[in-house]
Amino acid sequence: MAMTFDNRSAAYDLNLFKDNTAKKLPKKKTEEKTAQVRKNKVVSIPQDELVKIRRRKHNPFKLFIGAVASAAVTAIVAMIIIGQVTLTELNQQIIQKQAQLSNAQSTYTQNQMAIQSKHSTTDIENYAKDKLGMSKAENVQKEFVSLSRGDKAEISKDANRNFFQKIINAFTGLWS
Repeated sequence: MAMTFDNRSAAYDLNLFKDNTAKKLPKKKTEEKTAQVRKNKVVSIPQDELVKIRRRKHNPFKLFIGAVASAAVTAIVAMIIIGQVTLTELNQQIIQKQAQLSNAQSTYTQNQMAIQSKHSTTDIENYAKDKLGMSKAENVQKEFVSLSRGDKAEISKDANRNFFQKIINAFTGLWS
């Protein structure tokens, strides 16, 4: 496959792509103005155009969207601040209640110790003797029980068993 020089350079021949049928566009007035400005090097703008340039145009829709967005951001920041303040107040209340609880627990422990010290066994015995007229049990009043025969277990027989239960009990009785 031999390629000739003409075939290899055909892709780079830009003259093939030129289209001489395109219409030329007329020159615009701006090009004429720039040509005049280049000559004078002084730009003169009519007063009406100066006012339009200086006056800033505000789009009411964009202003409304900006106001709504800023109000939403302000509301969100306010809610976060209020939430943090509420959280701080609740934490302070929890700390106060925990302190009250620990004080109440220590008071309870002190009261329990005082009650135990007031009601010793000798005080209770004296109260029972003096106020209630009670006395200690003597050996004559005590009844002793002896279990010298050993422990026994009895199984009560249920008379209301059905036929299947009797069969099951018979098989379990063989292996026990």
